[in-house]
Amino acid sequence: MVTSPHRLASESGARILRDGGNALDAAIAIGATIAVVYPHFCGLGGDAIWIVADEEGRKDCFLGIGQSASILPDFDGDIPLRGPLSMLTSACAVDAWRHAHDYSVRNWAGDHSFSSLLDDAIGYAADGFPVTTSQNFWLDFRKSEVANWPGFSEVFMPGGIAPQVGTAFRQQELAASLQLIARDGPRSFYEGELGARIAKGLMAAGSPLTSADLAATQTRQSEPASLLYRGVELLAPPPPTQGISTLAIMGILSHFDMKQLTPGGADHIHLCVEAVKRAFLDRGLIADPDFANQPVEDWLSPPHLARSARSIDLERAMNWPQSFRPGDTVFFGVTDSAGRSVSVLQSTYFDWGSGVVVGDTGILWQNRGAAFSLDPRHPNVIAPKKRPFYTLNPGLGLNDGKPAYIYGTQGADGQPQTLSMILTRLIDFGEDPMTALTGPRFLLGKTFSDSRDTLKLEVNAGDPVFAELAARGHVLSPIDRLSPLSGQAGIIARQADGSLAGAHDPRGDGVALPVART
Repeated sequence: MVTSPHRLASESGARILRDGGNALDAAIAIGATIAVVYPHFCGLGGDAIWIVADEEGRKDCFLGIGQSASILPDFDGDIPLRGPLSMLTSACAVDAWRHAHDYSVRNWAGDHSFSSLLDDAIGYAADGFPVTTSQNFWLDFRKSEVANWPGFSEVFMPGGIAPQVGTAFRQQELAASLQLIARDGPRSFYEGELGARIAKGLMAAGSPLTSADLAATQTRQSEPASLLYRGVELLAPPPPTQGISTLAIMGILSHFDMKQLTPGGADHIHLCVEAVKRAFLDRGLIADPDFANQPVEDWLSPPHLARSARSIDLERAMNWPQSFRPGDTVFFGVTDSAGRSVSVLQSTYFDWGSGVVVGDTGILWQNRGAAFSLDPRHPNVIAPKKRPFYTLNPGLGLNDGKPAYIYGTQGADGQPQTLSMILTRLIDFGEDPMTALTGPRFLLGKTFSDSRDTLKLEVNAGDPVFAELAARGHVLSPIDRLSPLSGQAGIIARQADGSLAGAHDPRGDGVALPVART
């Protein structure tokens, strides 16, 4: 089974599974296709984080995170959110595909060539695909800004007009870049003919990244962080990602009898919100472990989580004047007939990343450098060759050491918040994936459209829930039912009888597709 935010990407993965490929092969095909058909949220100029597990006991994390430039500019004020000086980190998504393919060959008997996994992506870039509602929305949302984004309008808004939903959208220069990767291999993005063109485009745009920075970009494989929740081993990526925050939230919630609550009721939402607040108190310390001490064992220790749980007042909300990090990404997941499972997030950080298209490559570069701090006392302060604090945190849940849940969501700061609702619905309340995804969700903090530090809650939570949460001191802002602000999540769940159930968020364009065993 596969799940992704776009039907064409899901179909790419399903095709590979039908052709005898394994879950990693399918995930690479999905990752390449989604980089073409969902350009507002991810692309070749971004990063990717993968978690993989199988029934033989393997569980690994691939951190495809680009590092900052070796020579950094002097900043006059804050790091820009867009433009060339937000392009401070290299892009590791393509190298993550390489790493995943190597792992597939070594461990899962993968026999699909790397180039064959890019066939669909190349075709959609060259021949076109129908513009989605999401792509059109985010073009319209940023239409007043794009004039200042080098190379952007020529690619994504030809003639200064956003393409309409359903019209064919082609990216010929991106197709040519993908063809070079297919011909010369994924490392050509960093060190080959394509890499030279990318470096030239980066320099021309005014980014500090150089060909040496591209060549130094490598995916790191590590052991996932983990936490036991109601007998399910939850896996998350380690620092510099906020995967630790997701695990901490669930560790705090483990001290409450969630099964006795009403799913989506005031008590359920209140406990999840308050657990998020406590876990996020440590989140500001997460940074690149090469540069800052990361006491993960302390943050996830039973005594620390128990103290956090005891500090929750069941009748009163804790004040929350914390900042919000906007950002967007895509989640996709795959499991194959042998139970080999993959959970992935790809991102260019904000919608449309830096806004800068690199030279003649058709590649939109990420603005992940904007996640760094300029405060020299902060663990996430920018430094040469450093990886920034990272919001991406795909997840896997294991039952008796075997993959049982594959999950993840779009949404920057909102990712751990959305996952708290999804995981409690799946594990505590026993809901199926679509029911778990459809239920009302919240987002604590500022958003693109509401700069107040309020608790955003979807209106279908109901008036009684709004009234009860307000009585407990939550400052609420209603948002639409199935609001895109609440993330776009995906789930694949393996049932006790071995059957699979999957879904992608009704808040987006995605779909889960079952694939018959062969």
